Amino acid sequence: MSGETGSGWGNDVVKIVVTFAVMYAVYFVLGLIAGLPLQGIFATVVQLTLLIALYAMLTLALNLHWGYAGLFNIGIVGFMAVGAYTMLIISKPPASASAAAVIGGFGLPFSVGVVGAVVATALVGFVVALPALRLRADYLAITTIAFAEIIRFTFQSGTFSEFDLFGTTVGTGGGRGLLVNFEDPITTYVLDSGAFAAAVDWIEAATIGGNLQPVMDTAVVATVLMAVVAGYYWLFRRTGESPFGRVLKAINEDEDVARALGKDTSRFKVKSFMLGCALMGLAGAFYAMYFLGSVNPTAFKPQFTFFVWVALIIGGAGSNTGSVLGAAIFVGVLLRGPLFVKNVIETFVDIGSAPPTIIDAVAALGTLDVTPVIAYTFENISLFRIIALGVVLVWLMKRRPSGLLGHRKETAAAIPLGRLRPVGDAEPAADGGGSE
Repeated sequence: MSGETGSGWGNDVVKIVVTFAVMYAVYFVLGLIAGLPLQGIFATVVQLTLLIALYAMLTLALNLHWGYAGLFNIGIVGFMAVGAYTMLIISKPPASASAAAVIGGFGLPFSVGVVGAVVATALVGFVVALPALRLRADYLAITTIAFAEIIRFTFQSGTFSEFDLFGTTVGTGGGRGLLVNFEDPITTYVLDSGAFAAAVDWIEAATIGGNLQPVMDTAVVATVLMAVVAGYYWLFRRTGESPFGRVLKAINEDEDVARALGKDTSRFKVKSFMLGCALMGLAGAFYAMYFLGSVNPTAFKPQFTFFVWVALIIGGAGSNTGSVLGAAIFVGVLLRGPLFVKNVIETFVDIGSAPPTIIDAVAALGTLDVTPVIAYTFENISLFRIIALGVVLVWLMKRRPSGLLGHRKETAAAIPLGRLRPVGDAEPAADGGGSE
């Protein structure tokens, strides 16, 4: 991809590092101006990083579908749910008589559950791909979003709430969902270790004091998930530069031409769909383990898919760097930014109680009093945040339809074409004195 291996700002890694640094600096400065405690600011930034990591994983996986192969997948939450439930069914300890209300699992290690989530989601992606990939554009979108709803209602159904599998009683928990009642390797070998506790004590004594244990625990998990994001990024970089990736780009540009060149486009699309779905399932397993604590069907609503698409549109389809930057900007500016700014403003100004309706708030403007409108906006900040997302999308479609980095083109050749010369041309001499 153009710009990925340049120097300075032309290097994609530099773009990502600078974007994160600027975002963190803004949060710290606003927090300090508002007089927020350092521990609270640090906790906010750590939570922000954790959420960015999740969205970056999902956006990179979606970029493989849409940015590379042109597959319009709107069933992201369905594949996340498959990964989350599969991991829990495999890794939850078996049910005990002392906790009859808690549905158990097979009790296998967390790593086995993660692998099972990836494999199960890939297989589900294969089943969905076979009929769906015969469709194009909006028809494929309808199929995938219908699949996501089928998955959600299946997990909510009482039929699969509890059943016997290989002699073990497992299930989805129905509307109650499943409880994460086991530890992962990060907790077992890092967070619960004496060395980590000593390191936290030293940091507390050397810096701001207070109880930093919860924040440091989250910081470790966020670091691990960001390492997973780096793995996703490396995988898709290699995929895009491989013959497989070049065929996907050709399919995205013109499938008929790719087929005329002898490529089995259906096989390539199925493989790419399975790979993207498998990585969405992996993100779903992490989402269940590190974000929810318990999983139920209501945690996988369609708006999650919409948010991932917004992140991809901001960064630009076809750009792996754009996917990471889009996730960071979406989470830091559009998703969590309004809530943080609201908290900062409220430390300076007492807005007062909000009017019961928007009509009452707007009516106060007749007396040139903007306080009711501001109070109503702050009271319903989540609703106005969705409206802001719509405004941003409209602006992007008009001003920057390809996103921040989606305009960059990837070469489909395995060698740099600029180095080729017509047959018979002489190699220029190093000193410019002609050929030898």
